[in-house]
Amino acid sequence: MGSERQIGSTNSLSRSLLDLCRMRKLTIATAESCTGGLVAGALTDIPGSSDVIDRGFVTYSNEAKRVMLGVKATTLAAFGAVSRETATAMAVGALERAGVDLAVATTGIAGPGGATPGKPVGLVHFAVAARDGRILNRECRFGAIGRSAVRQRSVIEALRMLIELARGPRAAVKPKREPIVRLHPRLARTSRRGAVKRRRPPR
Repeated sequence: MGSERQIGSTNSLSRSLLDLCRMRKLTIATAESCTGGLVAGALTDIPGSSDVIDRGFVTYSNEAKRVMLGVKATTLAAFGAVSRETATAMAVGALERAGVDLAVATTGIAGPGGATPGKPVGLVHFAVAARDGRILNRECRFGAIGRSAVRQRSVIEALRMLIELARGPRAAVKPKREPIVRLHPRLARTSRRGAVKRRRPPR
């Protein structure tokens, strides 16, 4: 029952994203590691998605990330394949190589093995990059819920992030200006008036 709900959610999100991209004339590429092409699969499972989806990169190995997406070896060495920095480099690489408007990247540890100190099973890093320079990063720790569940939940998160960026930049909210209250100090003339009124009678 749970898997059926996730599939339904995936289909609904995919359709919403595709409709939004059509309306805004946006194209998408995917760069996937732990999801192994499932994000692209969810989107291309919808008929007519070819007017939005350009291509998908499945870069499971570090070598593939370097060759296909241009992720620097120094980035992988310093931060590891499962990191915010690598996810960002993957998304930007897919964006540049495909020449699309939006690109999403997923890299994580689906399990059951592969955990390292500080990077447990279920850890997934996401990045979405837009042609206008916006980048959205997210880290999810799904836990040891099973390989299939981690991958499926990663697909849903990736679709949500794409929708968030596809909606466009949020308009800046102008801070409300506090009304300027000008205080007029009582001038000496008031006291002078008072002084006139309180003149002492001549002695």
